[in-house]
Amino acid sequence: MDIKDFVVPVAELRHTCDPAEFSFKTTAEVKPREEVIGQARAVSAIEFGLSIRNHGYNIFVSGIPGTGRNSIVRSIVKRISLGRPAPDDWCFINNFKNPDRPQAIKLAPGRGREFQQDMEKFIDVMMNEIPKIFESKEYDEQKTRIQEELEKAKEVLFGDTGRQAQELGFHLTVTRTGIVKVPLFRGKPLQPEDLEKLSAEQRLEMDDREKKVDAQIRDFLSKARQLDKEAREKIHELNRKIAHFAMGHQLEDLKEKYRTNPRIPDYLTDVEEDILNNLKEFLGQTPELPFPIEGMDKASFLERYRVNVLVDNAHTKGGPVVEEANPTYNNLVGRMERKMRLGMAFTSFMMIRSGSVLQANGGYLIMNALDVLRSPFAWDALKRIIKKGEVKIEDIAELYGIGTAGIKPEPIPISLKIIMLGSPWLYYLLYYYDEDFRSIFKVKSDFDTQMDGSPDEKAKYANFIGTMAAEEKLVPFSREAVAGIIDYAGRLAEKKGKLSLRFSDLSDLIREASFWAGREGGSAVEAVHVDKALEEKVYRANLLEERIQELLTDGTIMVDVGGSVTGQVNGLSVYDLGDFSFGKPSRITARAYLGKAGVVDIEREAKLSGRIYNKGVLILTGYLGGTYAREKSLSLSASLAFEQSYGEVEGDSASAAELVALLSAVAGVPVRQDLALTGSINQLGQVQPIGGVNEKIEGFFAVCKARGLTGSQGVVIPKLNVKNLMLKKEVAQAVKDGKFGIYAVATVDEAIAVLTGMSAGERLVDGTFPEGTFNFLVDKRLKDIAKKLKTDEKGEKEPEKKKDENNDEPKEKDRAGGKKKTRQRKQPGGRS
Repeated sequence: MDIKDFVVPVAELRHTCDPAEFSFKTTAEVKPREEVIGQARAVSAIEFGLSIRNHGYNIFVSGIPGTGRNSIVRSIVKRISLGRPAPDDWCFINNFKNPDRPQAIKLAPGRGREFQQDMEKFIDVMMNEIPKIFESKEYDEQKTRIQEELEKAKEVLFGDTGRQAQELGFHLTVTRTGIVKVPLFRGKPLQPEDLEKLSAEQRLEMDDREKKVDAQIRDFLSKARQLDKEAREKIHELNRKIAHFAMGHQLEDLKEKYRTNPRIPDYLTDVEEDILNNLKEFLGQTPELPFPIEGMDKASFLERYRVNVLVDNAHTKGGPVVEEANPTYNNLVGRMERKMRLGMAFTSFMMIRSGSVLQANGGYLIMNALDVLRSPFAWDALKRIIKKGEVKIEDIAELYGIGTAGIKPEPIPISLKIIMLGSPWLYYLLYYYDEDFRSIFKVKSDFDTQMDGSPDEKAKYANFIGTMAAEEKLVPFSREAVAGIIDYAGRLAEKKGKLSLRFSDLSDLIREASFWAGREGGSAVEAVHVDKALEEKVYRANLLEERIQELLTDGTIMVDVGGSVTGQVNGLSVYDLGDFSFGKPSRITARAYLGKAGVVDIEREAKLSGRIYNKGVLILTGYLGGTYAREKSLSLSASLAFEQSYGEVEGDSASAAELVALLSAVAGVPVRQDLALTGSINQLGQVQPIGGVNEKIEGFFAVCKARGLTGSQGVVIPKLNVKNLMLKKEVAQAVKDGKFGIYAVATVDEAIAVLTGMSAGERLVDGTFPEGTFNFLVDKRLKDIAKKLKTDEKGEKEPEKKKDENNDEPKEKDRAGGKKKTRQRKQPGGRS
């Protein structure tokens, strides 16, 4: 095989967008319009979920951040919400029969606030009208009449009692301290000294008469109290009649106005009855407190007649769209606020506040799934709301098992669509581990990370750039700059013919390119400004990469970029720092020696390897056995190591490099150090594609460039990764100029041919490999190792045999066949 057979053509190294595909010169000529790019599947699912009205068809929007899911969901929901009717208002009113259970009432959009204002006006009117009517001449006359009738009745009653007492020899007089009775003798008051002159019989007879008089006085007082009670009742009825007259027409107007709601007329009747029972508060007849106390003043008393508007849709156009950025339990369900009164927390129906679920009732609620799950009680409360179809505002302390003597508002029925945004892994976790999830979120909207790079989609990209530039007042983009942005989208997608949908990254690049163009005073953003923005973005994040490159350049991190070494290959890895990733070459070494320990991976033994890496090593062992141990046991001890690696190694993209290093050590054939190899293998020897191919190539190129490009240096990649190439312009130009090379292989044998210059050799019919090939040398070396091990084992057994012959003790017989029972040595097993 000739190495030229594996060269990747320059045209495949970088797939660029031709500016000539666009008809405009700058995006200023593009008419801005909103359109969704590349998410047809996700959009279809969202529209379906928003349109179907059956229970449980809420939407979980699955996708990684930065794919535009927030803005797309928001725009679709707002568009569809305009076709929905505005939902009703919701209010809480006082329950006069049971104040701890406030009542919820539903009113047409905007009527809730109107009802609240009507009640405020009604109370204000009553506070003015009731005192006035009680100060009127008509009221005074009627009240005076009742009082005069009372006094006359008392006088008649007292006159009758006085006459009866007179007949019994006593005179009654009314004083401030009560009724005084004076005994009479011959029609005149009896003096104290005259009492002593009375005989015992006279005194006894007087006592009997006095007792009769006392009974008459008690009867009088009882009847007088009854008269007072009747008078008070008449005055009370008069007051009620007068007050009813003052507010009757007001209440009748309100009842007529809100007659469509059956609860409001009943509520107004209760308001009237409560006012009639508390007229003293309106007449200012309650004692004033020496100092104001919160909750015990007149304003607090009048609060019982007010209306608490929880949801006001007076200005809502269509169905409400609510985005809850902080979905805590209180923010979702609602809360009951409290005030301190004499050292104690106090609440009332006027302190009930609605949450985002009620605000979105009849419409749409958008929130982040992870935020909901992080907030205590929020997820359980949300599920309860969806399943029961109602919101019950409770004190959060009760959820902790702490009983409170607070109010318990009436539940409010709800009907809304909930749209939760989250990552794919979160969706699957909830789907499998929450038994309610699949029944309440029946619609999944999957946001893709890439799309086809067809001309139509590129035109949509151009429109997106133009629209964003117009909305954010950025510098217009030339078509060359637009092509540069699309090239960057192609690099993010890492696949030929695909464009990335990570619009957050693309938007940042658009803004930054506009910034650099503006700094230079350009009238349009050009391709150089896009390149400048990318370079600056890398410069802000690649400090670690530069430090590692310095260590590679000065030889602190040992990597050869020339010559040939046996049992040593340049592997490639990727460092992912979150906002920035870069490639780095690593020296992979292998040593082979006599023994049957198998392949010992030092990273694995030192517990510095991940599970995928360990799987790659096990697959490598399987390839060795399947290729070189078909007719004989695999006798080999070997070690593999990532040199100067002190952190965890993960991934199987170095398994091809490890295999070549190991086979080189076994065969004794040197490997080119001016080439680096990346790719994973399977047990059949096929080289499989890996991730981060562009960063890996660019990482090795940077080392070669720092030490001097020779023209022989390059990177060997899996053939299946050619479609993922989107290299930097600098690397592609170096390859074009013959200073660097990219080679693609499909099998381990092809990788061996490129890295060693020897033909790998295919197995012949007799099971051997052609002489002079790489595999022939590997097979020959393994046979030599097996032969040497067998000879050593035979030499160890000879002394044991002689010892057995000189031993006069009877041999132990096998119970089954009577044969000699020998002890077999336990051989060390190979790692797999």
